Amino acid sequence: MMSDSGLSDRSLPGRRIFNRTTAQGEWQRRIARAEELGAQYSFAAEILRFYAAIARFQKDLFAEAGRSRAGVLAGGPEAEGFACPLLPGVEKHFGDFLTVVERNGPAPLQEPARELRRAGSEAHFQLLAIFWEAGDAGAVSSGPADFFARAFLQPYAADIRTRSIMQWNGPAPYLCPLCKRKPVCGVLRPLGDGGQRSLVCSFCLAEWEFRRLVCPGCGEENPAKLAIYTAEELKHVRVEACDSCRIYIKTVDMTKSGLAEPVVDEIAAVPLDLWAQKQGYTKLQANLMQL
Repeated sequence: MMSDSGLSDRSLPGRRIFNRTTAQGEWQRRIARAEELGAQYSFAAEILRFYAAIARFQKDLFAEAGRSRAGVLAGGPEAEGFACPLLPGVEKHFGDFLTVVERNGPAPLQEPARELRRAGSEAHFQLLAIFWEAGDAGAVSSGPADFFARAFLQPYAADIRTRSIMQWNGPAPYLCPLCKRKPVCGVLRPLGDGGQRSLVCSFCLAEWEFRRLVCPGCGEENPAKLAIYTAEELKHVRVEACDSCRIYIKTVDMTKSGLAEPVVDEIAAVPLDLWAQKQGYTKLQANLMQL
């Protein structure tokens, strides 16, 4: 692995507005990228095939959420959608989602999917409602329960995100400004002669600007404690590790690969996770595939 600490910090705007936009194409791009990287990286082929199957389901669910304007929240303005509880009925497509997992998922998820199917709609709604209302409190632990709730509800969260009129003032937040979840990865996008760092939400997939030399786990700003590691076979994805809190996050550098889809490329970079964890670092937030 190679270490690279030659980064420069920059100030960021104090306010970010989330425009109401159409995001249907986002899932199609992720599906195509998963298929491309699955063919390129044998070590990630299986997990990317599963992700592509989940993303196809999410794409259809997102489209329906847009047509019905979600219809899963107990009222409230769009900007406050994440603060509203779920309405019974959101679980009506959950059985279809479990079928996708049973047919395409790895063995550790197939049996939990069958058990959930047997549990019935009331248990399905309870699982989804607990996750939705937990925020960053962690009421749903990592593992199968987190995967089922996060993957199924993500299209609804993304729909709210695309319609939100929320804005904030002040420093860039460490949690998602909309749904208050942790970031799943970072992104470096071309800006002038360098790159602008952003974080991507692990749930609603919002992206917000974040300072280059700050740990999103503990706020450490000392460059000597903020190491960056890359691997030869994955030059555009890197580990950003903090030696103060021992947390790491992976960042997709789109100045090196403009065709990358951050959520997908982060999943594909499995060897970097294995390396970071062997060094004693803990991931800030597991991705959708629980890696």
